[in-house]
Amino acid sequence: MPRLFGTDGVRGLANRDLTARLALDLGDAAVRVLGSRDQTGGRRRALIGRDTRVSGDFLASALAAGMSAGGFDVIDVGIIPTPGIAYLTSVLNVEMGAVISASHNPMPDNGIKFFARGGFKLPDSKEDDIEKVLGQDWERPTGKGVGRVSHDTVTATNSYIEHLVDAVAPMGADKTRSKPLAGLRIVADCANGATSVVAPEALRQSGADVVVINASPDGYNINKHAGSTHPEQLQAMVKASQAVMGVAFDGDADRCLAVDEDGTMVNGDQIMGILARAKQRDGKLANNTLVVTVMSNLGLKLALKDMGIATVQTAVGDRYVLEEMLRGGFTLGGEQSGHVINREFATTGDGTLTALTLANEVVRTGKSLKQLAADFPQLPQQLINVPNVDKLAATTNAKIKDAVAHEEQLLGETGRVLLRPSGTEPLVRVMAEAETQEQADATCERLAQVVKDELSL
Repeated sequence: MPRLFGTDGVRGLANRDLTARLALDLGDAAVRVLGSRDQTGGRRRALIGRDTRVSGDFLASALAAGMSAGGFDVIDVGIIPTPGIAYLTSVLNVEMGAVISASHNPMPDNGIKFFARGGFKLPDSKEDDIEKVLGQDWERPTGKGVGRVSHDTVTATNSYIEHLVDAVAPMGADKTRSKPLAGLRIVADCANGATSVVAPEALRQSGADVVVINASPDGYNINKHAGSTHPEQLQAMVKASQAVMGVAFDGDADRCLAVDEDGTMVNGDQIMGILARAKQRDGKLANNTLVVTVMSNLGLKLALKDMGIATVQTAVGDRYVLEEMLRGGFTLGGEQSGHVINREFATTGDGTLTALTLANEVVRTGKSLKQLAADFPQLPQQLINVPNVDKLAATTNAKIKDAVAHEEQLLGETGRVLLRPSGTEPLVRVMAEAETQEQADATCERLAQVVKDELSL
C-alpha cells in the first residue's frame, strides 16, 4: 500500500480520496500521537485553520470532531495561511495545529497537514505513527474528558498580521511603527486564497501602496488563473499600474514568487539569493549557508559561491529543508517554487513574510528588484511532468538509470538532470539544466520519453 502522507500531508480529491470520515479518523489518530498527557489536569488544545476551498468547511468540522472526541479542546481559527497556523501553534503553546489545504492544487483537491508543538511540521516518523493507529479503536474519553470546539477568527488573524509586520517594522518604544515600505507600489495576487486579507493588510501596515488582485474568494475560485501558478495577470498588472514589483501567493500562502517592474518573473531561487545576501550583510546568515533542495537551479549555487555563501542540498519539500536547517543551525532555506523559511521569524515557509522582507530589501539597497535578481542568473532549465506512470519505479528502472547517466555524461559540469517522483501527484518530474535552452529542452524531452516508454500504466 502507498504511504498515506505525501510530501506535504495527506492530499487528494475532496469527498473522494479525502473524505469526512478520513478527516475524522486523522483527527482521532493525531491526538493519540501528538497529544502529550497533561499530568496537571489542564486541558489539551489544538488549532485548526483552512484555505478558501468550499470543501474546507466539512473537512474542518470532521477533523475537529475527531480531535474533540479524543479529548482535545479545538480552536477553529477559520481561513488563515498555513504559516499563520504554524505561528499560532507556537505562540499559543498548543499541542498541535492542523491546516486544511491543498496549497497550489486545483480547487476540487484538498489536504490535511499537521504541526507539532512549537509550530514545526511533522517528521516522517510521526506521520507514520499517525497512519499506524488510523481507524483503530481505543478507549476514548467520556463525560468531562471530551473536548470542546470554539471559533476565533479575528483575534487569531490580527495576531498573525502583527507578527508579520514586526519583521520589517517592529513596534517602537513609543508604541508606533515606522513605514519602511512607504512609496512602494506593490501588486499582490492573493490567488483567491488564504492570504486574501492577511497579505494586503500586512503590506499596507508596512507602508506600501498595495494594488490587490484575486482577493475575492468564493469557495470555488482558489488558484483559478491566479496566484503563483498563473502569474500572467500579475505580470500585466505590475506594468499597467507602474508598480515597483508584484508578489504572487499560492492557495495557502506558504510560498511567494515575485515580478519585477518590467513584468519579468523572479523565482524562488532568485528570491532566496537576494535574501541570503541580505542576511550575510547583516551578519544573520548562520554559517554563511543557504539550504536548498535538489530542484534549485545550478546558477543560484554558482552565484552564491562567488559571494562566499555555501549551499546545502536536501530532498524536495520544505519540511526536509527545515529539518536540515535545525540540524545544522542554519537560518535561511527554501525551494525554487517559492517556499522560503526564514528562521528568524518563522518555523515554515511563509509567502507573506517573504514578500515583506523582499520589498524591504528593495528599500534598503536602493536597487530595483530587477537589479537585485540580475545577480542570480539562472541556467536554462526545462521541466516536464510525465503523468500516468509507475512513479515509484522511476529511481529503480535500469533503462531509466542508464539514460540518466548518458545525459549527465553529455552535459558534463555545465548542466545536470533530475528525475523525481511527485510527492503529491501521480506523475514523475523530469528536469534538465544546460548551457542553452535548446540543450535543456532536448535533454528533458529525451528523458521524458524514456520514462513514458518504461513506466506507462
